[in-house]
Amino acid sequence: MPPRRPCGRRFVALLAWAWLGPAVTAAALDIDPTGLGSDDIVATQALLDDVLPRLPQAWRDGLPSDLVLQWRDDLPVHVAGRRVGDRILLPRRLLQAWQARDGMPADDASLRAVRNALVHELAHSYDRAQRDILSGDPRLRDLAGWQRSVFAIAGRRSRNDFVARVPDPYELERPSEFVAVNLEHFVFDPTYGCRRPALHRHFAMHFRMPMTTKACAPGLPFLDVDAEAGDASLLALDPARIYAVDYLLAEGNTQAMSRWGHSMLRLVVCAPGRAPGPDCRLDLAHHRVLSFRAFVGDVQISGWRGLTGSYPSRLFLLPLDQVIEEYTRVELRGLQSIPLQLEQDEIASLVERAAQLHWSYDGRYYFISNNCAVETWKLLHDGVPRLAGEPLASITPTGLLKKLERRGIADTRVLDDAGQARRLGYYFEPMSARYDALFDVAREALALPQQDVHAWLALSPAERAIWLPRADLRASAALLVLENAALRRQQLLLRDELKRRYLGRNAPADVARALQALRTWLGDTGFASRPSELLPEGYGLPQADERARIAKEAGTRVARLREQDGVLRGELERWLPADQREVVRGIEANLKTISARLRALDAAGAS
Repeated sequence: MPPRRPCGRRFVALLAWAWLGPAVTAAALDIDPTGLGSDDIVATQALLDDVLPRLPQAWRDGLPSDLVLQWRDDLPVHVAGRRVGDRILLPRRLLQAWQARDGMPADDASLRAVRNALVHELAHSYDRAQRDILSGDPRLRDLAGWQRSVFAIAGRRSRNDFVARVPDPYELERPSEFVAVNLEHFVFDPTYGCRRPALHRHFAMHFRMPMTTKACAPGLPFLDVDAEAGDASLLALDPARIYAVDYLLAEGNTQAMSRWGHSMLRLVVCAPGRAPGPDCRLDLAHHRVLSFRAFVGDVQISGWRGLTGSYPSRLFLLPLDQVIEEYTRVELRGLQSIPLQLEQDEIASLVERAAQLHWSYDGRYYFISNNCAVETWKLLHDGVPRLAGEPLASITPTGLLKKLERRGIADTRVLDDAGQARRLGYYFEPMSARYDALFDVAREALALPQQDVHAWLALSPAERAIWLPRADLRASAALLVLENAALRRQQLLLRDELKRRYLGRNAPADVARALQALRTWLGDTGFASRPSELLPEGYGLPQADERARIAKEAGTRVARLREQDGVLRGELERWLPADQREVVRGIEANLKTISARLRALDAAGAS
């Protein structure tokens, strides 16, 4: 039996023909005339004639043949539309807004609301009629933010943590709403391909449309955070200048949270003017590191809070020099830089995905289920479609490296020759060997009873201070380097202590100023860890005018923080435990003693 048509269809068609001429709608969509006057029907037909031709042909062809549009007065105020069975229900207030369109600018908010509501429900209609062909697509769910769980049995995570710079928070409700919201922008926003390029390509390919977009701002925007210099600026990273991507592994140590190492990705960026090639590996000052962490200066976090998810997990772009300093000089951990076998288009896709995470992602760090290795795996899985089919999931950085090697994606042979690996930048050795050599100089000159540098640094500053006035020029120079290392390590311990005490959810309300001081001391203000705070409005990747405002706001905040640095440091010291304050002051006193000793010895030698 042929499907029943609602009464009024013939009336609507004749009315449209008589008053408008032949209908130009691109797909059959009936109008329910219940409660509508002739002017209402004409306005509704005009809306259909305006919206339907904007849809891709494949979308129009995939709509149900018995779809009916009905205006309703009984929808909740917050509801812009519903799809019930074969009916699209829209609130009558939107029809009234549409009827008042004469004289309004084409981009008027009320007209956009009417068009978007209709397209939103037509998106649901298409998706359901095609058996969730979009909302159930694994690749689209990857792009949208419903990421795979590291545990195969768990499937996908139920929560979408891509919460910043979204066009409409409603897209986070479920994949079907994500599809509908994004198809609104795919149809009406000419900048959608620049703001969400991967999704734009996915929709265009699905609907068999040409890949055309308006000219986008050049490069992929990242907030380039240099904690050592206390600076943050906007960097437009050109994927064409990235010669290679390395899996960057910080080797483990005895700390519980660091035993299996730390996973990062190194971007081998060529210096301006250099053609992409092996020589780009010499341009270390231009290399950047993609690192998931809670804070800019994090190389260690509290074990308990890591287990309970009390830390954020966000993607930072950091200078390679800073990462080398953190791990080799402070943590005394080596860095392995293992090239990944990626094509140029895969590198571009990976970095594009990283930019999306950088501006939108606000996850939670869990020691087991969402640590650095898991986050890095998800970035590779979602950013490089070829790798999504590889069994790479791992909860440890070393485990992920082994799987990458086993599948022929990571080439660890670059480490076979240790000397060449150091020369070519595939391995950055920890400073412990150099510290051992420096300690040997001091031990020989002063007959120190300690057997190694670790025992020396384990002494209190006061115990080390006894030996300082006796050192000769060579031993004093060695002890100066070691005392600076002791200061950096102590600062790291204090960062962790203060984070655990005052950055948790139950931090006392009366330490607000201290919290601000702490964040400044860590090089981690809110905008450094969540760059979307610099420009809350807008969605997706920032475009040209937005980038200019972001760069200006970042510069303003950095300048303000530098002006307040002295006051903030003084405020911060008040919240340090007394015994730890004494350690820092003792080390600083030792540094003054050694510096004065070096000047005196140098002056004596010169005379």
